[in-house]
Formats: sequence, structure tokens, C-alpha cells
Amino acid sequence: MSGSGVRVAVTGLGVVSPNGLGTETFWSSTRKGASGIGRITRFVPDQYPAQLAGEIDGFTAEDHLPGRLLPQTDRMTRLALVAADWALQDAEVRPGELPDFDMGVITASSSGGFEFGQRELQALWSRGSRHVSAYQSFAWFYAVNSGQISIRNGMRGPSGVVVSDQAGGLDAVAQARRQIRKGTRLVLSGAVDASICPWGWVAQMASNRLSTARDPERAYLPFDEAASGHVPGEGGALLVLEELEQARSRGARQIYGEFAGYGATLDPRPGSGRPPGLRKAIELALADAEAAPGDIDVVFADAAAVPELDRIEAEAITGVFGARKVPVTAPKTMTGRLYSGAAPLDLAAAFLALRDGVIPPTVGVSPAAGHGLDLVVGQERAAPLRSALLLARGYGGFNSAAVVRAV
Repeated sequence: MSGSGVRVAVTGLGVVSPNGLGTETFWSSTRKGASGIGRITRFVPDQYPAQLAGEIDGFTAEDHLPGRLLPQTDRMTRLALVAADWALQDAEVRPGELPDFDMGVITASSSGGFEFGQRELQALWSRGSRHVSAYQSFAWFYAVNSGQISIRNGMRGPSGVVVSDQAGGLDAVAQARRQIRKGTRLVLSGAVDASICPWGWVAQMASNRLSTARDPERAYLPFDEAASGHVPGEGGALLVLEELEQARSRGARQIYGEFAGYGATLDPRPGSGRPPGLRKAIELALADAEAAPGDIDVVFADAAAVPELDRIEAEAITGVFGARKVPVTAPKTMTGRLYSGAAPLDLAAAFLALRDGVIPPTVGVSPAAGHGLDLVVGQERAAPLRSALLLARGYGGFNSAAVVRAV
């Protein structure tokens, strides 16, 4: 069966997050409001205005991956390979038992392997070209996570990479859904980013959107009067997607829910006088899911923590939902913005929220009344949940929205 009527389900989750390695560890921390944001430890940040990040602690690649992979992979790719392993294990899928061309890999990337690239450039400058690793030819590349996951698991079906900053995570999963609707049996999708190194840090600071606050509890404050930029982080999530009835027929251990709707837009040229594109992306996602605003039980916000961008997002949400104040949350306040990994991590949180009937909190934020949002702050909120809307925006005007629902 193929076509737009095919329902696509998520049957496996693999999470690598600053506030928890592994899906259930991450989810437990998120429900408790436990943050993974702190002062950078991966390099000495004293000379930089921004000094906080969401770093992943306790990850030792040697404990999870064969030694032959270590010289050829950036930290980002090592995290992605482990997240892929965990997602496949969670779905109880053994790639070696499936035809190669029935499985694909579609990921998103924002920065590529910055840390690997920095190390090799330092070798070039200090020691000469003979000391630059041959693996530099691909370890830095945006598509390397898709490639390495594909090679490791023998996945030779439709694959690729999407580059649209934070919006890319939803865009990649939507591409995966499209391939399943065309007949691919299984697609591993999502994103993991990691570029907390001096070279990566300078690149991130170029956006002029990083918080320079020193207090981790009051640094990343979307929808707060004190919002002054975001805190970056590393990590993300990978998801196993399958056609829903196929997942049921094979006796999938867990069906987290359905990726039911998707919409994407671009913002107009600055100064054009035309409205931002986020609201239209929401409307497209709802239409694709054949859902009305009243069907949505919670919104996972993009949460830029830049006053003008927060205003635009709040107006898009209130414009779509009207007088009904749908609960809004931004659990990324516990991890930082993970760039392409942010939206897949929100997808994981949304599916777990549907499973457990709780909305995770937004931490550290005192909601500004002027935004008119029912922001879930302080602690989790119990609620009967059937569907969620997720929003993601990328630097440069990318907007993406997705609807997920329980099955």
C-alpha cells in the first residue's frame, strides 16, 4: 500500500540529551524539571561572551562503539550512532533480518562535525598536511550521520539529509514519512547535533542570538520579559518510523503514536511588510492531519527566547487557537536549543507525554502576560492527551510544524 492515506507510526526512540542519556532517563529528568544546562566544560569559555551550554555528561563512545569507528567520527556522529542503536533496540528491529533496500535513513544536520574539523585544521596549521586525517574528507560533512548509520546497519533504501537549522528535525521526519508512504518498510529519522568547541561556538555566536547570562537557571527564558537569547546544547533523538498497520501486524512492542501532519513555510524577505510564515505552517500541519485547532491538547513551542521571535510565535499560536488557551510547553529550557536535534527531542517528549498523560514543564520562566499563552511552568501538568502540535524555526526564516497523535 502506498499514498497519502498511509498512516505512519513511531515504534522506537533513541535519545541522547543533556539532561539524560537514554529515553527513560531523559523523560524522568524532564518530568522533574531537571536541567542539563551549565557552564561549558568541553573547552575553557572565559574569553567568550556566552559561556553556558547544554552538555551531555557521562557519554563514553568506547563503551558503545567498535574501536574502528572512533578515528573516523566526530562526537556528533558517535552520539547519533548510539541513538540509532537504542532506537532500533526499542523498536525490536534487527536490521540484519530485513532486506537492505527496505530500510532508509533520513536525518537533519545544522553544523556537521565541527569538533573533528577543528582538530584537523589545528593539525594542518601546527604540523602540516601530512598530519591531517583522511577521514576529514567526510567526518565534518552534514550528511555523515545518515551515511554512518546506513553503513553500520546495512540500510540501503531511500536516505538523505536535510539542512534547515532547528526546523530540519521536523523536516527530516516528514521526509521519512513520505518515503514510507511510497512503500519503504522502515526509516530511521531525526537528528543529533554537537558543536560545543571553539570553532563551533564562534559560528553559533555569529547569529547574535546566544544568551550571555551567567546563571544557568535564568539564562534561557522564552516568553519571559527577561528573554535575551537562547542557550545552545548538544544531542537530539532518532526515531524508527513504520507504516502503522505493518507495525501492528509484526507485533511491535510499543507504538508511541502517529506522525499525522506536517507543514513548512519560509518567512518573507525582511522589510517586505508581509507576515511571518509560522502561522501558515501551523495551519498546513493541521490540514494535513485533518485536525481542527480544538483537537490539539498541547503545543511544544519553538521557544527562541528572542523577544521579537517570541512575540511572533505567541501571535501565531493565539491566532490559530483563538480564545481557547491551549497549554504550551518548552522542555528545551532544560537542554538548550539543540539545533537540528531539538525538534526530534521534542517529538520524543511529545510521544512520551501522550503515553503518560502529562505535560512536561518549562523551567525557569516567568511568563510575560502580554503573550497570552497558557505556559506550563514550574512542574508537570497532568492532562488527558491525544494529540500535540510541535513548532520549530531555523535561522534564515525556516518554519516547520507537525501534529502527532496517539493511536
